Amino acid sequence: MKQYKILTINLGSTSTKLAYYENEECKIKTTLEHSVQELSVFNDLMEQDGYRREAIEKFLRDNGISISDLDAIASRGGHTKPLEGGVYQINETMLEQQASGLYGRHACDVGSKIAYKMAAGTKILPVVVDPPVTDEFIEVARLSGHPELPRQSRFHALNHRATGKRYARDNGKKYEELNLIIAHMGGGITVAAHRRGKMIDATNGIDGDGPFSTNRTGGLPVGALVDLCFSGRYSHKEIKKMLNGEGGLTAYLKENDVRTVEEKAATDDYFALCLEGMIYQTCKEIAAMGAVLEGNVDAIVITGGIANSQKITARMKERIGFIAPVVIYPGENEMDALALGALEVLRGNEPLKSL
Repeated sequence: MKQYKILTINLGSTSTKLAYYENEECKIKTTLEHSVQELSVFNDLMEQDGYRREAIEKFLRDNGISISDLDAIASRGGHTKPLEGGVYQINETMLEQQASGLYGRHACDVGSKIAYKMAAGTKILPVVVDPPVTDEFIEVARLSGHPELPRQSRFHALNHRATGKRYARDNGKKYEELNLIIAHMGGGITVAAHRRGKMIDATNGIDGDGPFSTNRTGGLPVGALVDLCFSGRYSHKEIKKMLNGEGGLTAYLKENDVRTVEEKAATDDYFALCLEGMIYQTCKEIAAMGAVLEGNVDAIVITGGIANSQKITARMKERIGFIAPVVIYPGENEMDALALGALEVLRGNEPLKSL
């Protein structure tokens, strides 16, 4: 069997996650941390590509990996017009849409820009896999209550699909045969209904929807939020920061590390209440997705960093175990998902899509 060499890139606001694969096997991975001071010299996020690329190429040199030997570079990203899930070749159209900022902006958009530039003029295939704009919603899921405010598909699509496929493999099934409810629990918490290979409904983990998390508010009382917006006490930017960055456990407790919250909850009733509130809201959304799937649920799968907490997942099982078996996959599967997506295209098992 031919051995394919794949580099995966996953950019966060102050970090660059990298992994090198030979076929399915991860040979080496690392996380490069970037200080706020280092990044402050850039006026725009998209200007970081040269700085980040230099760090990536140093990682490759330090580990004896030649760029010319790579078959593919798979980046998390990016923010374009809504797309069906799959593996997409990075091209000029994708980069133009990302640069516009019309569809959102995240460090992962820099990652796809870097992948494209590193692959230019070579045999290397630059791709993104299940980008954050993946949209497979059924039409009824888009209705919000007002036509000017449609519900949008904005969630952890990459890790959701990767986790769903992992569960299918572990159980000798095809992902396309299963109905799953998957909850990704990290800095943001998103819950989605997976119906036979499509993610047909999900909570928006960016803009104030679904359960609150460590630093995001999730859904808020609409009338009270409108009043707050027009109170004159906060700017538009401050309200947006309140929704994503300064909400959730951070707002209640001034603490966004779940491990610390869990420790303090053992002796502090208010910490215990707020932690239970996050669990309660997440379980409520999981139950709602059970209705989306009309009760036909093969399994509930919990993933993300918070899934490392046995106490939290045990409490969730108590609340939602009546719906379907609950399976825990702690951490994120994003690097493996990127590599496997690129590998399936290289092997001809999955189509390569483009904008």
